[in-house]
Amino acid sequence: MALTHAILVALIDCPSSGYDLAKRFDGSVGFFWDASHQQIYRELSKLEAEGHITAQKIEQDTRPNKKLYSVTDSGKTLVIEWIKTPTSINPVKDDLLVKLFGGYLVTPDILLAELRQHRKQHQLRLTEYQAIEDRFFPDVEALSQSVTYQYLTLRNGIQFEQGWLRWCDEAVSTLQAFQHHKD
Repeated sequence: MALTHAILVALIDCPSSGYDLAKRFDGSVGFFWDASHQQIYRELSKLEAEGHITAQKIEQDTRPNKKLYSVTDSGKTLVIEWIKTPTSINPVKDDLLVKLFGGYLVTPDILLAELRQHRKQHQLRLTEYQAIEDRFFPDVEALSQSVTYQYLTLRNGIQFEQGWLRWCDEAVSTLQAFQHHKD
């Protein structure tokens, strides 16, 4: 997936200024697609030049003028065609797993400390996702079609974090048992 698609999907139902779009990437969209503000603004310019979005200038009295970006028909077609195209599984690139693979080169407590730190970070993210679920999706049966897809994205994040927590617990337990058995 390219940033192009992430921006178009974010703008389809919610035309936004570049600033507001960047804030969304810092929040909800950013949970599954990372982009800097500079990358977003550069991509907005490209999408506008290609005719996939339009920018409406909004004059403001107390603030600098802003552009409100909306998806054009060609932008919507681009997204639909992209959604129809099968995606491949993303390759795993994880520093922690590489460290564990070579973990026998150091004492277990070095990686135990890092595993515990990762567990804390994943627990914080899980707590954040669950708070979003409680706040925005209290009645799953009553969700509209578009919101159902957003909910499924959130559920993926929740289950991903739960899986990481289970794996961290297993890894810590295994290394602790190995450490005690070795002593």
